[in-house]
Amino acid sequence: MGAGHRNILIAGAGATGLAVAIELARRGFRPRIIDSDVGPVPLSESRALGINARTLTLLSPSRAADAIQQEAYRIDRFRVRSGKKVLFEIDPSKIDGRFPAIQVLAQGYTERLLLGKLSDYEVEPEWQTVLESVTGTMDRPHVTLRRADGSREEVDLDILIGADGAHSTVRKAAGLGFPGEAIEKAFYLADYRYPQPIDPRYVEISLFNPGMVGRIPVSGDSVRYLSTLPDFESRIAHPVPGGELVWTANFRIHFRHVERMSKGNVFLAGDAAHIHSPAGARGMNLGIEDACWLAYLISEGREQDYADLRMPAVKMVLKQTYGLTRLVTMHHPVAIGLRNFFTPLLIRVPGFARRFLRSVAGYDTPPPVWIDGAQ
Repeated sequence: MGAGHRNILIAGAGATGLAVAIELARRGFRPRIIDSDVGPVPLSESRALGINARTLTLLSPSRAADAIQQEAYRIDRFRVRSGKKVLFEIDPSKIDGRFPAIQVLAQGYTERLLLGKLSDYEVEPEWQTVLESVTGTMDRPHVTLRRADGSREEVDLDILIGADGAHSTVRKAAGLGFPGEAIEKAFYLADYRYPQPIDPRYVEISLFNPGMVGRIPVSGDSVRYLSTLPDFESRIAHPVPGGELVWTANFRIHFRHVERMSKGNVFLAGDAAHIHSPAGARGMNLGIEDACWLAYLISEGREQDYADLRMPAVKMVLKQTYGLTRLVTMHHPVAIGLRNFFTPLLIRVPGFARRFLRSVAGYDTPPPVWIDGAQ
């Protein structure tokens, strides 16, 4: 069956859904993409920030990477301190490859750039369209769509892709469980905008033994602070006076993944298939990686290989982010002392530092075989 004749529906027009739509469209497919929201993530909510080198590699054939690089800020320093003592500082630019290890761009901007690229292929998301039900078989799914005006549409599909987030309707319809656990501690977020330019090129974690406050740039005048401490705002070392709190949230971190990322011709990608800590900035990036692999395999007629190819990478990243999260949330004084003593020693070991940088860049998962020279 030719590319243009396969009836493909993508549920979810976030970064993952948009990436799979772009990758399918540039290969000659005409997917439909729907979302229950009125549009992309509001620009006032920064949400996912990090864009790693693997993601930019994956988005380079469509030229979406070029658009992102024009807007993003490259991270040149990653620093961890305990009190006034710097435990270690590392330069993410010391990584081989075409792209910087990690760059920062608020999710709302990333999604709008992806929307613009998708529009180049004459594919537009159908906003305010709900996937109401999935019936038929998983080999030949039948869906009911409901629009904002209440009208409904019945559609028979060759392929259904669930990129519809942690509460995925597609995952539930396919009967795929979502086992895992939550970390007991609550996490707190606050985005501040400053009246003067700030340095957007470094990330810093301050350990308070116990507890932490992380500093992540959002833009040239805004910073996100992430903490395990309820009173963290009183501990922030603001870069300039007069900062305005523009967004705040709190949440608990869950580590969950499906046992399989597909069932018949129903496929899951991104948060619909796995959720984890923001440590390492892997969430959105891992979803885009899912999306690009799935589109490639569909174009090769190998979509049934998707689950087996992706699950090892997903499990590895969840294990990594779990370990990093436990490292910054420990509270026992002896464990904290050992962490603060050994971490600076480990980071000086060349092989360890290189592995850390490759993880930050996203180069620790299998490279895309369809892109020449990919790491």
